[in-house]
Amino acid sequence: MAHERIISDSRGIEGGGLPLISQSLDSVRAYQFEIHFDLGGLQLGADSDKLTLAAKQVGQMGFASEDIEVHRVNDKVFYPGKASPEALTVTFDNQYQTKVSEALWKWYKTIYDPTTGTMSNGADINVFKAQKATVIHLNARGTPLYETVLYGVYPKSWKTAEFNYGTNEFHTIEVEFRYDFMDHGDSK
Repeated sequence: MAHERIISDSRGIEGGGLPLISQSLDSVRAYQFEIHFDLGGLQLGADSDKLTLAAKQVGQMGFASEDIEVHRVNDKVFYPGKASPEALTVTFDNQYQTKVSEALWKWYKTIYDPTTGTMSNGADINVFKAQKATVIHLNARGTPLYETVLYGVYPKSWKTAEFNYGTNEFHTIEVEFRYDFMDHGDSK
């Protein structure tokens, strides 16, 4: 296997040339992403492009497996047990024109409506679960590198950021999502 030098230039800094830094060791940057929601049969009054444009921050995604602890005579061993997805938090800009907060609130009300105290009866899963949400990881040129796809997505919690005269930031909506399954790999 050939090793690439991290800094290389035949002229060197003294010769008037600048060192060349290898880009093969670059990492994916945290600010190069898009998230797309495939809303399927959900009628929220907003399309997924509006949710994509408003998404300002996407939290960690992942699965965790519980341990099954087995005790033998002189041993203790572990086996993988039930796997469960971890909740995903997405922070959205509270935009005037696209009214993303209203769409997210309408989606949350399909789970639990705080004005009537009713829960979703679950008769039709398409009433509250989006088919999928896809987080696309981008390179420095905006080209997709790989993606993480979450299936069976629904909002678990909805909350606004605090209102404060002392800050100079845009107001946001924070939604915690649950999902059933997850896939991660090359962008298609």
